[in-house]
Amino acid sequence: MKVLVAAAAAVTGLVLVVTLSLMGLVIADEEASAAETSDGGGGLRGVPEEFRTWILEADKACKEPAMTPSLLAAQLYQESKFKTTREEATSKAGAEGPAQFTPSAWATWGRDADGNGESSPWDIGDAVMAQGRMMCSLLKQAKNSGLPGDVRALALAGYNAGWHRVEQFGGVPPKSFANGETHHYVQVILSTMSRFEGPGLLQVSGSGTGVTALRKAVTRTGTPYAYGGGGPGGPSTGFCDGTNGYQRGKCAASSTVGFDCSSLVQYAYWPKVKLPRTAAAQYGATSDRAVSRTDLEPGDLLFWSHGGSGSIYHVALYAGDGNVLHAPRTGRHVEVAPLTSAMPERDYFGATRP
Repeated sequence: MKVLVAAAAAVTGLVLVVTLSLMGLVIADEEASAAETSDGGGGLRGVPEEFRTWILEADKACKEPAMTPSLLAAQLYQESKFKTTREEATSKAGAEGPAQFTPSAWATWGRDADGNGESSPWDIGDAVMAQGRMMCSLLKQAKNSGLPGDVRALALAGYNAGWHRVEQFGGVPPKSFANGETHHYVQVILSTMSRFEGPGLLQVSGSGTGVTALRKAVTRTGTPYAYGGGGPGGPSTGFCDGTNGYQRGKCAASSTVGFDCSSLVQYAYWPKVKLPRTAAAQYGATSDRAVSRTDLEPGDLLFWSHGGSGSIYHVALYAGDGNVLHAPRTGRHVEVAPLTSAMPERDYFGATRP
């Protein structure tokens, strides 16, 4: 049952919010399966930390039971992939920011939610709270409309095309409307909500360089694996090299926004510790600070090899209690897994402390 802390705003007008025209969405085949402990965050995962707090706040502010953090997260990902720059999050139709508001829509729903003295669709807090207010209102309107179908689908269609279009078609507009944009928008978001659903984040307590790095990496739980993707700034598309990055015979890495094992580690420690990009190079940069398996601490780096330091092929962060946090392989997500089974036990090479 949802925790209710505030009522949502009432519907004040019909608005049109246009998604980024070239914004695609990769649907991963497998969900992270490792057991994690709940952090009381509503079962939200795979969301950048700067968005996470506001998504949870927007969810709490809505009384509609159909509202969930994963619905807001999946919608944000479809709108902008959590991008926040003007170059990456401005559509040809003039929609702006991570939640893709047109100026007229922002005039209705925008507020200074983060208290910085400005109401802006580019401020993450302002944008996500406006998205939540609008979706909450649309969910209520869908529930009271008497129209058939999933109220979430109706609300999403209203967000994308305007509620008047939902009324015009008596439901989600068909594929023949707007080249299928709204129909696709609704279907993709509903089908990918599970990617952002719980379990919650691994709890990380304590302080220090390793703990801080682990805590940062944990916020990326659920992010897809992309061979060659990711870096200090976060996830990105990867590439295929003739051997790696493929799934079902196709190059998945080039269309997947995510991390591989070493970029996740690099991201976690940056900028305090500027580790190199590959697992082998990370071992070379930290091998003078080796740690025995019995003395592991959160944030330590663990390596697997096919034979010797020159054949290291995987790196993970020690997450405590015999578990690791890592980006395992194509088709999987950043996840928590037991050290003994994260990779073949016979390949375990050793650990270091950056």
